[in-house]
Amino acid sequence: MTTNLSFIGLVLGASVVVQLVMLTLLIASFVSWSIIFTKRRLIVRTKSASDEFEANFWSGGDLNTLYRNATRQKDGSVGMASIFEAGFREFNRGTQQDDIQPDKVLEESRRAMRVAQMREVDRLEQSLATLATIGSTSPFVGLFGTVIGIMNSFRGLGNAQTATLAQVAPGIAEALIATAMGLFAAIPAVVAFNRYADKVARLEIRYDSFTEEFLSILQRHSRAKKRSA
Repeated sequence: MTTNLSFIGLVLGASVVVQLVMLTLLIASFVSWSIIFTKRRLIVRTKSASDEFEANFWSGGDLNTLYRNATRQKDGSVGMASIFEAGFREFNRGTQQDDIQPDKVLEESRRAMRVAQMREVDRLEQSLATLATIGSTSPFVGLFGTVIGIMNSFRGLGNAQTATLAQVAPGIAEALIATAMGLFAAIPAVVAFNRYADKVARLEIRYDSFTEEFLSILQRHSRAKKRSA
């Protein structure tokens, strides 16, 4: 009886449908944890790079030096540095043209930074929808396996004269394993999705603030160049 009610024994003794449900949930859990670890590394790296760049930016360093350092990054600039690089590149390109208005230069710089910001946010949000899907559907998939397992248990008792706990227990136990696996796949996915979505939203707010502050600095530079000309 102990052998039959062991975890491995219950899984191997389950019906094909319930086994497919368990396999689906196992794959979903593997995908979920893979996304969780990958996304954690990405967000930590992006936040660390943004913190470092922001510290250098507000230390009063030369913008051209910051731009050169950003373009020399081995794997490309990320986070706030990427937004700065896009805006400053467009600003330099516009100021080198004699027939373009300063307001137009600033508008093109704003557009370039918004595009870079959307690209950065999209990179951070990638695969979060998969976490949300796993978190919201896994309990129902597990419940489906539970219902099938319980139905099979009671169908097996249909021709029996008497029903005992020993006859019902294995089927009920294997059915509940599907529910447990559904929760095991769903809970980490939901927690990680909420946590990472909050971190991405906070980074996006920082990007918005930096874009507006950097545009103000570019506007002052544009006016200074106009007066000197």
